[in-house]
Amino acid sequence: MSKREFSRMKPLSSQVPLATLIGREIRNENVEKPFVKYGQAGLAKKGEDYFFIKTDCYRVPSDPSTAFSVFAIFDGHNGISAAIYTKENLLNNVLSAMPQDISRDAWLQALPRALVVGFVKTDTEFQKKGETSGTTATFVLVDGWTVTVASVGDSRCILDTQGGVVSLLTVDHRLEENVEERERVTASGGEVGRLNIFGGNAVGPLRCWPGGLCLSRSIGDTDVGEYIVPIPHVKQVKLSNAGGRLIIASDGIWDALSNDTAAMSCRGLPAELAAKLVVKEALRSRGLKDDTTCLVVDIIPSDHSVLPPTPRKKNNMLTTLLFRKKSENSTNKATSKLSAVGVVEELFEEGSAMLIERLGKDFPFDKNSEIFRCAICQVDQPPGNGLSVNSGPFFSPASKPWEGPFLCTNCRKKKDAMEGKRPSSPTVTAQ
Repeated sequence: MSKREFSRMKPLSSQVPLATLIGREIRNENVEKPFVKYGQAGLAKKGEDYFFIKTDCYRVPSDPSTAFSVFAIFDGHNGISAAIYTKENLLNNVLSAMPQDISRDAWLQALPRALVVGFVKTDTEFQKKGETSGTTATFVLVDGWTVTVASVGDSRCILDTQGGVVSLLTVDHRLEENVEERERVTASGGEVGRLNIFGGNAVGPLRCWPGGLCLSRSIGDTDVGEYIVPIPHVKQVKLSNAGGRLIIASDGIWDALSNDTAAMSCRGLPAELAAKLVVKEALRSRGLKDDTTCLVVDIIPSDHSVLPPTPRKKNNMLTTLLFRKKSENSTNKATSKLSAVGVVEELFEEGSAMLIERLGKDFPFDKNSEIFRCAICQVDQPPGNGLSVNSGPFFSPASKPWEGPFLCTNCRKKKDAMEGKRPSSPTVTAQ
């Protein structure tokens, strides 16, 4: 979905009786839900990698027919506090931003925005603790054949389909490789450069100063500056009923293996064994120089016990036939047919670091209420205490009026700091 399409998204539907929603979903479920099987493996060097697996999440509480799964990896740095806090709170923060009593299709459509809210809220709340550690976050939700991935940092998620094509579902937020992120950080007030050693020689990867962080996006890192943002890149795809395999891993894997090598090293094997072989291959290639954590998630057709064998890729096979991006002119998702083996439909992708582009102008709210709920922290406040919808006189210094949803005072300051509109000097409370 383009930025233009995203800004045109209609407000979510009004409340619908639960029985109607469930019946609608049953009628619309033309293909049985796939099995989801997973494996995990890892080796510790610093002990700062953490992972999260939860396969019994429900869109409708206590209704197993609405189940979805969550898989995540958090690679901490400068300590473990941010990784642990994010592991324990991110899912709840995402779900608290989701509208209630909506259909599955509307839920999936609202998910990218809720992920942005959840990441920013987790970062804001962690920074109040007064600790300076940080973490990457690669957060994957699997609902039927639909996979949604949100990420900050350089942990990575790849998709291996039955067509033999490996697709990257994340974007690496490393200053060394990502020119666009370097430009954003410097425009927001940060400095980017290499470490200077005695004699004036610059060594190592590009870093952001102050702090010396190699990443442009993370959760935490209070001491680095808020131009290092927690706003995730989000990508949502729908697999064909042939299924596929996700490999989610920290940079200890990706510094040693290419995407294709990681996928090929474990094809044809059950997920549990596959995860161990990916770690083993990374260790064989590079040795144990960093924490290495890997999750392998297989999305398997209901009539198979394991993923079908991946056919050998033909030399003249066109990648665009296997990973087909939805055109901007297409407005009806239901009309898209996924008949070819291994075809993946891209439903949504956005990586902007600007909240107005991620939250949109149509964020659900009650205009008739005298109490507004902050779109980020989910706290109810009178509109005079924050930045209201289409705020008119309430605007950030040196910027046009805010056209997004209501933000409380603290979240407005957070937004301004991330956009470089005020000096980044976060207030923290030691506990």
